[in-house]
Amino acid sequence: MIKNIFALLLLVSSIGFSQHKIKGTLHPKPKTDWIILYKIEGTKQVFINNTTIKSDSLKIGKKKEVVGTFEITLPASAKSGAYRATYATEGAGFVDFFYNKEDVSFIFNPAFPDKTISFTKSEENILYKKYLDEISDLQEALDSIQIAVLQNPTLNKKETYKKILSNINKVQNKYLELSKNKYIEPFVKAFLRNNSPEIETSADNYMNNLKNNYFDKIDFSNKTLMNSFFLTDRISDYVFYFHYSDDQNMQQSLYKEAIKTVLLKIKNQSYQKEIIEYLISQFESSKNLEIIDYLFEKHYNALPEALQDKKFKTEKLALFATEIGRIAPDFSWTEKGKKLQLSSLNEAENYVLVFWSTSCSHCLREIPQLHTFLKDKKNIKVIAFALEKDAFVWENYSKTNLYGWHNVLGLKKWENQVAKTYQIVSTPSYFVLNKNKKIIAKPEEIEDLKALFEKK
Repeated sequence: MIKNIFALLLLVSSIGFSQHKIKGTLHPKPKTDWIILYKIEGTKQVFINNTTIKSDSLKIGKKKEVVGTFEITLPASAKSGAYRATYATEGAGFVDFFYNKEDVSFIFNPAFPDKTISFTKSEENILYKKYLDEISDLQEALDSIQIAVLQNPTLNKKETYKKILSNINKVQNKYLELSKNKYIEPFVKAFLRNNSPEIETSADNYMNNLKNNYFDKIDFSNKTLMNSFFLTDRISDYVFYFHYSDDQNMQQSLYKEAIKTVLLKIKNQSYQKEIIEYLISQFESSKNLEIIDYLFEKHYNALPEALQDKKFKTEKLALFATEIGRIAPDFSWTEKGKKLQLSSLNEAENYVLVFWSTSCSHCLREIPQLHTFLKDKKNIKVIAFALEKDAFVWENYSKTNLYGWHNVLGLKKWENQVAKTYQIVSTPSYFVLNKNKKIIAKPEEIEDLKALFEKK
């Protein structure tokens, strides 16, 4: 009797804490040999495990082909959620899926992961993929009719539109029922677009309906949605693809409007912080300083101070401190016994700030050229910031060759604090400033700098 009870306890324990496997087949096998598994938490990817991609053969059609396979055993403590298997550092090098206490197996073409993924094991993923395929095909058909009518208003497609819309609603209701109480339920609820009940005859009305109702089906307080790729992708699409203008000023206004709309819908401040940080990182790639400043000043700084990541803020602001459009970071130096400061200079219409070194062969070739080129240009003043290990060579060189310039000695070379602020990684590095010390150009070569001033 005791043995039977003990066996029963072991069985219950093994069921309660059983481990599950994630298996993938990549056809054809990619060049990479590694798969990294992450769990999506908010806008972040949390490392779970990694493994190698092994070569295998699989019968496809009438012949066997080389494929890549991998298998990862999740720990018994693994939580249900959205997961990502990454196999490339750039491009569409990942597949997304859900894990909810069941084995997951799938096959896909690594060149087109989203379009080709097919699940062979996992009730939740198989059901969700079927739903996506059916609802997406119908939505595409509905959009095609809508676009055709916008292009040719004489077309009579009202009944066809209504019929497809009815089918969309039927499919949606079917899968809402099938997904009830499953992990994928919030995603099924959130995926469907809020289509207009009647076909639109105006492009403006169509776009306004699309934008104004884009988030109607999404519950921004749902933690399952928050901890997934779905919500981040929807926010990204709304901000970057639904708000576009050829006019630069209008584009900036549209971005701000879209960001404000998104953040007003997010009541959870921790998640709001993550989305702001995510958007800052997205605008970082295009160096859109105006929108980055807007995100910090109007939204990030409005969060409770305890919630703000001061390190993130400091690093991001420092990253763009010397971009075109910024006021050049200030610094001071002593010259002929007098203390000078970049921000206080009032001698010219333009300034050239050049970081150079006497140990740099390029500098020793270009600095004399720069001196000769600018010597007759009275409205341009040079601040030559020398990055040196010691002062000996620099003192002799600057006194003899660089008269008429402001010559600044920066000891510790690459570790000099001003050089680090300006993110100097090579010499010579040029910055052109206007009279207010705003950075207006960062020529890469001396010929570019010459061309800039020859235009004036």
